[in-house]
Amino acid sequence: MANGQWYPPEWPDRIRALAAGTLTPVTPRRAATVMLLKDTGTGPAVHMLRRRASMAFAGGAYAYPGGGVDPRDDDHQVRWAGPTRAWWADRLGVDQTTAQAIVCAAVRETYEEAGVLLAGETPDSVVGDTTGAGWEADRGALVARDLSFAEFLDRRGLVLRSDLLGAWTRWITPEFEARRYDTWFFVAALPEGQRTRNASTEADHAVWITPGEAAAGYDRGELLMMPPTIATLRQLAAYESAAQALAAAPARDLTPVLATARLVDGEILLSWPGHDEFTKHIPTARTGGGGA
Repeated sequence: MANGQWYPPEWPDRIRALAAGTLTPVTPRRAATVMLLKDTGTGPAVHMLRRRASMAFAGGAYAYPGGGVDPRDDDHQVRWAGPTRAWWADRLGVDQTTAQAIVCAAVRETYEEAGVLLAGETPDSVVGDTTGAGWEADRGALVARDLSFAEFLDRRGLVLRSDLLGAWTRWITPEFEARRYDTWFFVAALPEGQRTRNASTEADHAVWITPGEAAAGYDRGELLMMPPTIATLRQLAAYESAAQALAAAPARDLTPVLATARLVDGEILLSWPGHDEFTKHIPTARTGGGGA
C-alpha cells in the first residue's frame, strides 16, 4: 500500500459478512483521545504514541493518548472548572453524567499515557511536576483501574480543568470491526511546567511531531495510522499555534464519522463520509489472495 493506512487483513471478509447480513455489529464502547499540542518554531507539534506491534487493536499504528470511558466517573461530582457539565453535554451530544465521564476519560488518559495532567489545586491553576513517587503510584493505580479518576481528583484535592480542552471531532469504529469505539477527539495545549513522557504500557515510542511532518510520513508509507488519526492531522496542519487550534474547536462539527459498506455495481464500496481518501472497493466474493 502506497500510504500508511491501517487496514487489517481480516477486514474484507468481515465487510462481506456484514453486507451479507451474517455479521452482527458489536456495541461501540465510549472513549476519548487527546491531541496534545505545543508550540515550536515551525508551528504546533502534536504528541503521538506508536502502539506496540503486539497490540490486538491497531498494533504498530501511531495514535494519540486515549482510551475507554470509566463508568465510575459518571455520577461522582468532581471539582470542575470551565464550561459547565450542561454545556459539555450539549457539545458532546450526551447527558450530563456521560459528558463528565467523557471529559474525565480525556484528562485521565492524557495523564496515564503521557504524564500530563489537566488539573490544578484551584480553578485557574495547573499542577507542575507530576513525576514524583507519589504521583507515579497514583498513576499506576489509575492504569490498573484500582482507582477511579474522580477518586484520584478527590484524594489530591484537584480541580478538573475542562476549559483546557476543546472537542474536535467524533469517530465511531466501523460496524464490521471486532473492537469498536465511539471516540471523542479533543485538542489541548501542553501546560506550562509539565513535560510529556511515554508512560503507556501499550506504546513503545513517543514523539513530538508537526501535523504536516506526520502526514507526510503517512503519505510515504513510513508511519502507520488509522483513518481518524491521519484525518485529524490534516485538519490540525492548518493552524499556526496551539492557541489557534483551541480557539477553533468550539465551531467544529461533532457529527459522528462512521464508515459505511454498501453494494455498488457488483462490489462492496467502503467509505468514510467526508473523507474520500479512505474509500475502498471490496470484491463481493473472496479472491485468491483474500485481500481487498
